[in-house]
Amino acid sequence: MQGENQVDQAAAEEAAAGVFRIALGVEYKGSRYSGFQRQKDGVPSIQEALERALSRVAGGQPIALRCAGRTDALVHASGQVVHFDTSVQRTEHAWVMGANANLPPDISVTWAKPMSMDFDARFSAQARRYRYVIYNDQIRPAHLAEEVTWNHRPLDIARMRDAARTFIGTHDFSAFRAQQCQAKSPIKTVHHLEVLQSGKFVVLDIRADAFLHHMVRNIAGVLMTIGAAERSVDWAREVLESRERRKGGVTAHPYGLYLIQVDYPPQFQLPERYLGPHFLSALIDVRRDPVG
Repeated sequence: MQGENQVDQAAAEEAAAGVFRIALGVEYKGSRYSGFQRQKDGVPSIQEALERALSRVAGGQPIALRCAGRTDALVHASGQVVHFDTSVQRTEHAWVMGANANLPPDISVTWAKPMSMDFDARFSAQARRYRYVIYNDQIRPAHLAEEVTWNHRPLDIARMRDAARTFIGTHDFSAFRAQQCQAKSPIKTVHHLEVLQSGKFVVLDIRADAFLHHMVRNIAGVLMTIGAAERSVDWAREVLESRERRKGGVTAHPYGLYLIQVDYPPQFQLPERYLGPHFLSALIDVRRDPVG
């Protein structure tokens, strides 16, 4: 309670000085975009669309966003968090509804909250959580075609679960980072990695302190290969311990990847929504919090 009061007091002092820091929850379908980050060549990005919409709510004042996770091209989110600073005062309801009125239908702002200036959507984050959604059937799906990864090979879930345990804990994930990855260290801690199944859907649920570029998609590629019995369960450890990307097989498609949650210190008291993506809510317990 004391920490929450300090945050509220700091936010009030900054508001009195005419500067407001606003945090937003954002969800989007990334299929039409080159990724979250604004691009120099003007190709569509989530950031550009959000900043343009928020600027209209702010009466034309330019808005510059910082996000919790710079998702790649074609990747989705149901729990992205961003923040921006502004001298324009609006209610939380106005930021949400005004932004949504000016956004394309595949991007939505889900909540808004004034924050103290020590909050940073990226650097205050303690952990991030993704879900990778696979549609496992011989026939490619006509529905959700850009929101799931289709795998025609029958997948053995027990084998995938056995292999997934390899990645839990603190490891050097060099074998699972893209060549263009700019992270300073390949050492990351995976808090949980669970393989869930409901009907034709197989969902990889992974939470870590941070992720390398393409790390989730590369792990997904290894697990699907093992699930299809093309490699042994022990191959997951062999790839991890090799620390060589060329040992890890093909990077899985981006369509099935969702940023679903970002964790922050409790004093920030950010709003909570049920975990996504939304179409899974009738199939699995989307509120579930696996323990590695």
